[in-house]
Amino acid sequence: METISNTLFWISNGLLVPVVVFLLLFLIRALILVASFFGEFFRRRELQQKLTALLEGSPAQLKSGLETLSARNDADGTPLLRTLHALLVHSGDAAWRERLLANYEIDAEKELGHSRILAKIGPMLGLMGTLIPMGPALVGLAAGDLASMAYNMQVAFATTVVGMLTAAIGVITLQVKQRWYARESNDLEFIAQKLSDEKA
Repeated sequence: METISNTLFWISNGLLVPVVVFLLLFLIRALILVASFFGEFFRRRELQQKLTALLEGSPAQLKSGLETLSARNDADGTPLLRTLHALLVHSGDAAWRERLLANYEIDAEKELGHSRILAKIGPMLGLMGTLIPMGPALVGLAAGDLASMAYNMQVAFATTVVGMLTAAIGVITLQVKQRWYARESNDLEFIAQKLSDEKA
Protein backbone atom coordinates (compact mmCIF):
# COMPACT_ATOMS: atom_id res chain seq x y z
CA MET A 1 0.00 0.00 0.00
CA GLU A 2 2.85 2.36 0.79
CA THR A 3 4.33 1.74 -2.66
CA ILE A 4 1.02 2.66 -4.31
CA SER A 5 0.72 5.81 -2.18
CA ASN A 6 4.27 6.88 -3.01
CA THR A 7 3.64 6.24 -6.72
CA LEU A 8 0.50 8.37 -6.68
CA PHE A 9 2.36 11.08 -4.77
CA TRP A 10 5.16 11.23 -7.35
CA ILE A 11 2.69 11.17 -10.24
CA SER A 12 0.71 14.07 -8.78
CA ASN A 13 3.88 16.06 -8.13
CA GLY A 14 5.01 15.39 -11.68
CA LEU A 15 1.79 16.96 -12.97
CA LEU A 16 2.46 20.30 -11.29
CA VAL A 17 4.72 21.70 -14.02
CA PRO A 18 2.33 20.79 -16.91
CA VAL A 19 -0.61 22.23 -14.95
CA VAL A 20 1.21 25.53 -14.34
CA VAL A 21 2.29 25.71 -18.00
CA PHE A 22 -1.27 25.08 -19.22
CA LEU A 23 -2.60 27.64 -16.75
CA LEU A 24 -0.23 30.27 -18.12
CA LEU A 25 -1.22 29.38 -21.70
CA PHE A 26 -4.90 29.65 -20.80
CA LEU A 27 -4.27 32.99 -19.10
CA ILE A 28 -2.55 34.32 -22.23
CA ARG A 29 -5.46 33.02 -24.33
CA ALA A 30 -7.93 34.72 -21.98
CA LEU A 31 -6.10 38.06 -22.24
CA ILE A 32 -6.08 37.81 -26.04
CA LEU A 33 -9.80 37.01 -25.90
CA VAL A 34 -10.48 40.12 -23.79
CA ALA A 35 -8.58 42.34 -26.24
CA SER A 36 -10.43 40.95 -29.27
CA PHE A 37 -13.73 41.02 -27.36
CA PHE A 38 -13.69 44.81 -26.94
CA GLY A 39 -12.88 45.36 -30.61
CA GLU A 40 -15.68 43.01 -31.59
CA PHE A 41 -18.07 44.70 -29.16
CA PHE A 42 -17.77 48.13 -30.82
CA ARG A 43 -17.88 46.65 -34.33
CA ARG A 44 -20.99 44.61 -33.55
CA ARG A 45 -22.74 47.51 -31.86
CA GLU A 46 -22.34 49.65 -34.97
CA LEU A 47 -23.46 46.82 -37.26
CA GLN A 48 -26.44 45.95 -35.05
CA GLN A 49 -27.63 49.58 -35.03
CA LYS A 50 -27.58 49.68 -38.83
CA LEU A 51 -29.33 46.32 -39.12
CA THR A 52 -32.01 47.28 -36.58
CA ALA A 53 -32.68 50.52 -38.44
CA LEU A 54 -33.16 48.55 -41.67
CA LEU A 55 -35.46 45.97 -40.09
CA GLU A 56 -37.60 48.66 -38.49
CA GLY A 57 -37.77 50.72 -41.70
CA SER A 58 -40.09 50.33 -44.64
CA PRO A 59 -40.24 46.92 -46.39
CA ALA A 60 -39.52 48.56 -49.75
CA GLN A 61 -36.10 49.72 -48.58
CA LEU A 62 -35.21 46.49 -46.75
CA LYS A 63 -33.62 44.54 -49.61
CA SER A 64 -31.60 47.45 -51.01
CA GLY A 65 -30.42 48.34 -47.52
CA LEU A 66 -29.44 44.73 -46.81
CA GLU A 67 -27.51 44.56 -50.09
CA THR A 68 -25.59 47.69 -49.13
CA LEU A 69 -24.90 46.31 -45.67
CA SER A 70 -23.83 42.88 -46.91
CA ALA A 71 -21.41 44.52 -49.37
CA ARG A 72 -19.13 44.93 -46.33
CA ASN A 73 -18.68 41.16 -46.42
CA ASP A 74 -15.24 41.40 -48.07
CA ALA A 75 -13.90 43.89 -45.52
CA ASP A 76 -15.58 42.45 -42.42
CA GLY A 77 -15.91 38.68 -42.62
CA THR A 78 -18.18 38.20 -39.62
CA PRO A 79 -20.53 35.20 -39.68
CA LEU A 80 -23.51 37.59 -39.71
CA LEU A 81 -22.41 39.44 -42.86
CA ARG A 82 -21.36 36.23 -44.62
CA THR A 83 -24.73 34.65 -43.91
CA LEU A 84 -26.61 37.82 -44.82
CA HIS A 85 -24.81 38.04 -48.16
CA ALA A 86 -25.52 34.38 -48.91
CA LEU A 87 -29.20 34.79 -47.95
CA LEU A 88 -29.57 37.59 -50.47
CA VAL A 89 -27.92 35.50 -53.19
CA HIS A 90 -30.06 32.41 -52.47
CA SER A 91 -33.23 34.18 -51.35
CA GLY A 92 -35.45 32.09 -53.64
CA ASP A 93 -34.23 28.69 -52.46
CA ALA A 94 -35.83 27.48 -49.21
CA ALA A 95 -33.39 24.59 -48.76
CA TRP A 96 -30.42 26.95 -49.12
CA ARG A 97 -31.90 29.33 -46.57
CA GLU A 98 -32.29 26.52 -44.03
CA ARG A 99 -28.74 25.36 -44.70
CA LEU A 100 -27.32 28.88 -44.30
CA LEU A 101 -29.12 29.45 -41.00
CA ALA A 102 -27.93 26.07 -39.71
CA ASN A 103 -24.36 26.85 -40.77
CA TYR A 104 -24.58 30.20 -38.99
CA GLU A 105 -25.51 28.41 -35.77
CA ILE A 106 -22.54 26.06 -36.23
CA ASP A 107 -20.20 29.04 -36.71
CA ALA A 108 -21.67 30.68 -33.61
CA GLU A 109 -21.12 27.52 -31.54
CA LYS A 110 -17.54 27.30 -32.80
CA GLU A 111 -16.91 30.90 -31.71
CA LEU A 112 -18.56 30.31 -28.33
CA GLY A 113 -16.35 27.26 -27.83
CA HIS A 114 -13.30 29.43 -27.09
CA SER A 115 -15.01 31.09 -24.13
CA ARG A 116 -16.65 27.84 -23.02
CA ILE A 117 -13.29 26.04 -22.82
CA LEU A 118 -11.83 28.80 -20.66
CA ALA A 119 -14.88 28.73 -18.38
CA LYS A 120 -14.69 24.95 -17.88
CA ILE A 121 -10.98 24.09 -17.98
CA GLY A 122 -9.73 27.14 -16.02
CA PRO A 123 -11.23 26.04 -12.67
CA MET A 124 -10.09 22.45 -13.22
CA LEU A 125 -6.49 23.48 -13.77
CA GLY A 126 -6.72 25.96 -10.88
CA LEU A 127 -7.98 23.22 -8.56
CA MET A 128 -5.26 20.81 -9.66
CA GLY A 129 -2.67 23.55 -9.16
CA THR A 130 -4.07 24.08 -5.67
CA LEU A 131 -4.19 20.48 -4.52
CA ILE A 132 -0.88 19.23 -5.94
CA PRO A 133 1.38 21.55 -3.85
CA MET A 134 -0.65 20.85 -0.71
CA GLY A 135 0.99 17.43 -0.35
CA PRO A 136 4.57 18.77 -0.27
CA ALA A 137 3.36 21.64 1.94
CA LEU A 138 2.02 19.18 4.53
CA VAL A 139 5.25 17.16 4.30
CA GLY A 140 7.23 20.36 4.89
CA LEU A 141 5.00 21.23 7.86
CA ALA A 142 5.53 17.78 9.38
CA ALA A 143 9.28 18.08 8.90
CA GLY A 144 9.36 21.60 10.33
CA ASP A 145 10.49 23.08 7.00
CA LEU A 146 8.38 26.24 7.04
CA ALA A 147 10.13 27.74 4.01
CA SER A 148 9.14 24.78 1.84
CA MET A 149 5.60 24.85 3.19
CA ALA A 150 5.27 28.60 2.52
CA TYR A 151 6.56 28.20 -1.05
CA ASN A 152 4.13 25.39 -1.85
CA MET A 153 1.22 27.28 -0.33
CA GLN A 154 2.17 30.31 -2.44
CA VAL A 155 2.07 28.15 -5.59
CA ALA A 156 -1.29 26.70 -4.52
CA PHE A 157 -2.90 30.11 -3.99
CA ALA A 158 -1.41 31.58 -7.18
CA THR A 159 -2.73 28.77 -9.38
CA THR A 160 -6.17 29.12 -7.79
CA VAL A 161 -6.30 32.83 -8.57
CA VAL A 162 -5.10 32.38 -12.16
CA GLY A 163 -7.57 29.54 -12.76
CA MET A 164 -10.50 31.55 -11.42
CA LEU A 165 -9.50 34.66 -13.40
CA THR A 166 -9.35 32.61 -16.59
CA ALA A 167 -12.74 31.08 -15.83
CA ALA A 168 -14.27 34.50 -15.05
CA ILE A 169 -13.13 35.87 -18.41
CA GLY A 170 -14.55 32.80 -20.13
CA VAL A 171 -17.92 33.04 -18.37
CA ILE A 172 -18.39 36.78 -18.95
CA THR A 173 -17.46 36.66 -22.64
CA LEU A 174 -19.58 33.53 -23.11
CA GLN A 175 -22.68 35.20 -21.66
CA VAL A 176 -22.31 38.32 -23.79
CA LYS A 177 -21.55 36.41 -26.98
CA GLN A 178 -24.52 34.10 -26.46
CA ARG A 179 -26.79 37.17 -26.42
CA TRP A 180 -25.09 38.51 -29.56
CA TYR A 181 -25.58 35.31 -31.51
CA ALA A 182 -29.13 34.76 -30.26
CA ARG A 183 -30.15 38.21 -31.47
CA GLU A 184 -28.34 37.82 -34.79
CA SER A 185 -29.91 34.40 -35.34
CA ASN A 186 -33.34 35.89 -34.69
CA ASP A 187 -32.64 38.74 -37.15
CA LEU A 188 -31.42 36.33 -39.82
CA GLU A 189 -34.52 34.17 -39.50
CA PHE A 190 -36.70 37.28 -39.81
CA ILE A 191 -34.76 38.43 -42.90
CA ALA A 192 -34.98 34.97 -44.48
CA GLN A 193 -38.74 34.93 -43.96
CA LYS A 194 -39.13 38.46 -45.38
CA LEU A 195 -37.08 37.56 -48.46
CA SER A 196 -39.12 34.38 -48.91
CA ASP A 197 -42.39 36.31 -48.68
CA GLU A 198 -41.11 38.84 -51.20
CA LYS A 199 -40.21 36.08 -53.68
CA ALA A 200 -43.63 34.49 -53.19
